[in-house]
Amino acid sequence: MLEPPLSHSNLLQLKRWNTPTIYNGWEQITASDAAAPVTNIDETKDFMPQMGPMVGYAMTLVIQPSDVTHKQNQTAWADYRAYIASCPGPKIVLVQDLDLPKTIGSFWGEVNANVHRSLGCVGTICDGAIRDVDEMTNAGFKALARRLCVGHAHSTPVSWGEPIECFGSRVTPGQLVHADKHGFIAIPLGEEGRLLEAAIQMDSNECETVIAAARSSCGHSLEETVNRINAAAEDFGRLTRKQFGRDGEH
Repeated sequence: MLEPPLSHSNLLQLKRWNTPTIYNGWEQITASDAAAPVTNIDETKDFMPQMGPMVGYAMTLVIQPSDVTHKQNQTAWADYRAYIASCPGPKIVLVQDLDLPKTIGSFWGEVNANVHRSLGCVGTICDGAIRDVDEMTNAGFKALARRLCVGHAHSTPVSWGEPIECFGSRVTPGQLVHADKHGFIAIPLGEEGRLLEAAIQMDSNECETVIAAARSSCGHSLEETVNRINAAAEDFGRLTRKQFGRDGEH
């Protein structure tokens, strides 16, 4: 198995921040445009927001619960589980459902949540439906999906380990994924190294400049408050340019 690019302690620290903060850090270190489709384009729903963010490496899967012919592959489950087990964790399974825009059945439920948890997966981002949401939560397996549903129909692995489209974004196996109630970001391969440092620095810059100026406006006139915020925004820009060579969001 290949060694993951980040240490487990680094991943644990990334998990302490929400996904928008991780995006703010990524924006400063990437060679891509800030509008690049590395985040979900379509709306996601976090069915376990109380579990907080999840962080892991992307494992990819394609399903089509409406089509019974996929069950003709007698080794699909065993081959798919071997794929999941072949990479070190933590892992997040990103799923493309070919039945969209309909959702005919769920690949995920109590059984699959427990099986995948035992194989080093911390959750899923499923562009389709899930079920057994309480039992999945009990297994410690987080899920972002489009909706809940009742049945599993003909759910079986169709293909895996290849680039997929998930909530309107292209995801490649091995990408570092950070997800929470806001959605997800799939970090382009090779851009993981400075991510934590950049996210922390950007959060610190905000707290020391614009946010501090806005939160300390009590007793000042509106004109004074605007002037203080404008000055703080300039300070924020100077700090960001000094650290990353580019402007931040303010």
